Amino acid sequence: MLIKRPDDILPSEITPQDLYLDRRRFLLLGAAGAAGLALSGNAFAALAAKKSLLSTGERMNTLKEITGYNNFYEFGTDKGDPAEYSGQFKPRPWAVTVDGDVLKPGTFSIEQLMKLAPLEERIYRLRCVEGWSMVIPWIGFPLSALLKQVEPTGKAKYVAFQSVLRPSEMPGQRDDVLAWPYREGLRLDEAMHPLAILAVGLYGNVLPNQNGAPIRLVVPWKYGFKGIKAIVRITLTDKQPPTSWNLANAHEYGFYSNVNPEVDHPRWSQATERRIGDFFKRKTLMFNGYADQVAGLYRGMDLRKNF
Repeated sequence: MLIKRPDDILPSEITPQDLYLDRRRFLLLGAAGAAGLALSGNAFAALAAKKSLLSTGERMNTLKEITGYNNFYEFGTDKGDPAEYSGQFKPRPWAVTVDGDVLKPGTFSIEQLMKLAPLEERIYRLRCVEGWSMVIPWIGFPLSALLKQVEPTGKAKYVAFQSVLRPSEMPGQRDDVLAWPYREGLRLDEAMHPLAILAVGLYGNVLPNQNGAPIRLVVPWKYGFKGIKAIVRITLTDKQPPTSWNLANAHEYGFYSNVNPEVDHPRWSQATERRIGDFFKRKTLMFNGYADQVAGLYRGMDLRKNF
C-alpha cells in the first residue's frame, strides 16, 4: 500500500520530539498570543487515539505551520486570518444534525460523536488546489461510523455537508466572497470509504478554531477545500448537492475535486506542489498518493470531465 506506515516509525521520529511531547506548552504559548493560535476553552485536553496503519510515514508539518497557514474564509481570505480572527469563535457546546434519506435521523452532540468509534491518529497528506501541501496528524474517526448509525435508505446516493453560520463570531461571513453557509458534498460511496474521516483533533489535542473546530471533514485524496469545517448538518440525498466553490465558479471547481496532476486549475498548475516548510517543489501524486485505495471509485469515469 502506498500509505501504510511502518510500525517502527514513531511520531517522535518524524516530527521534532520536543514539539510532539510538549504540545500543551506550545498551545499555551499560542493561546497567550506567541503563535497567534485561536483555541477553544477546553483546547488543552489531550485526545487518546490509537495509531492507524492508514497513516503516511512522511515527515509531518509542525503544529505552528498547521495552525498558522490556513484557508478558512469564514475568518478571512489571508492565510493568517483564521489564526488571528477565530479567537471569539465558540466550538462548545456543539451538535450535528444528520437527516435526509436515513432511517434513524438525529442530532448528535460532539461528545456523542466522539464515542461512535475509537479515535485514531491519521497522518494524512493535505493538498491545496493552490499548489501547496502539508502532512497533518489528524485525530478522528471514520465518517462511515456516523453514516451507519443513521442507516441510509436505498434512495441515498450523496452526502451533503453544511457549516455553521455565525457572522457575529466569524467575521469573514460578513463579506460576500462566498454564499454562506459553506456547503460541500460527496458521493455516498466516497463518504463510506475507510480513508474519509471526521476529524476532531490534531497533534493529539482537540482542533484549534482555525483548523475547523470542533469537527471537520478530511478526505485526503481530494483538494483541501472539500474538507468542510465546523460542520452542523449532514444530509443524505438522492441528488448531487450544491457545493460552495462550485456555486461560486463552476468552471474552476468541480464537484469531485480529486487531486489530479494531469488536470490543471485555470490559475494553478497541479503537476507540482510545494510542501509548506520546503524550498523545492515536488511532483503531485495522482489522488494525492492514495490511488491504490480510491482509484476504483472512479473506474470508467472521464476525470477531465468529472473534475
